[in-house]
Amino acid sequence: MLSFLCCLLYIGNPIKLTCLLQNTSFNLLFTITVSSVLAKTITVLIAFNVTKPKSRFKMLLKNKYSHMFNAFCFTGEFSICLYWIILYPPYPAQDAVSKPGILILYCNVGSHVLFYLALGYNSFLALLCFLVAFFAKKLPDRFNEARHITFSMLVFCSVWISFIPAYISTKGKYMTAVQVFAILASSTGLLGFIFLPKCLIILFRAEFNVKESLYISS
Repeated sequence: MLSFLCCLLYIGNPIKLTCLLQNTSFNLLFTITVSSVLAKTITVLIAFNVTKPKSRFKMLLKNKYSHMFNAFCFTGEFSICLYWIILYPPYPAQDAVSKPGILILYCNVGSHVLFYLALGYNSFLALLCFLVAFFAKKLPDRFNEARHITFSMLVFCSVWISFIPAYISTKGKYMTAVQVFAILASSTGLLGFIFLPKCLIILFRAEFNVKESLYISS
């Protein structure tokens, strides 16, 4: 939900604070979201591959290791954003070239290399999550949601891959519109493909929303 709300930072005249928060906030929020989904997918995959009673993989199923994994992924993105803000901070700028006679206010990213590096880090996590979920898609449907995660990561990666050429080819206020659309589209893909199937089961297939249904062989 915070990923949706960070689009509010793009409303209004750009100032130094909003320029600093615009590009760093959604990158950090997406890192937390994707790493959480990735940790959950890895946990499900390991849980179904643990066959021995004293398997070493059982220790990875504890919640604290999932939190450590999330913190590790977040640290990488946080380091990139911190380096970005300190050395090449985004700043308010003016564009009088795109439309003659009209002065467009926008936020300059400061460093396009670090901007795309931050996006690339999230894309790498999403691609890794997609691969893990793809390998786990053959597990029993009632015990995992790997197929839903696969589709959500596919939408996420597709949005940000198409975002790069669209962002480069636009100028002025349309750059902000493209970025906001990418944030909303990728957030909707993450939220929709994971939670919409759950809502459909709760509303229309209530007979499967009971603990006993897990023990019925399909």
